Amino acid sequence: VQLQACGGGLVQAGGSLRLSCTASGRTLSTYHSAWFRQGPGKEREFVATIRWSGSTNSQNSIEDRFTISRDNAKNTVSLQMNSLKPEDTAAYYCAAGRNVPMSYLTSEKGYDYWGQGTLVTVSS
Repeated sequence: VQLQACGGGLVQAGGSLRLSCTASGRTLSTYHSAWFRQGPGKEREFVATIRWSGSTNSQNSIEDRFTISRDNAKNTVSLQMNSLKPEDTAAYYCAAGRNVPMSYLTSEKGYDYWGQGTLVTVSS
């Protein structure tokens, strides 16, 4: 699976961005997909995941500001980010994995395929 992420940019605090991750080579709906992020000087962290079944899970600190979704027709997974905060500034990475154990859904170790990062910068 090849993943191509896009949609990052510069936005003011309180604004919104929509990230997209398009897959080629495989049907994304048969994979678990996720978004991770890595802020300046920080380790990469889990943001949200959508399983092949369509069920979703997100990091507790995200609250309801971010929503992960999948468009099977476009073979794309998206991350709608609202009410952005400066601490959301990071490179955002999409990932996919076929056989991801439940205990690894929020871990980098669970995913075999990664897209390049797309940078999100939130100004105060």
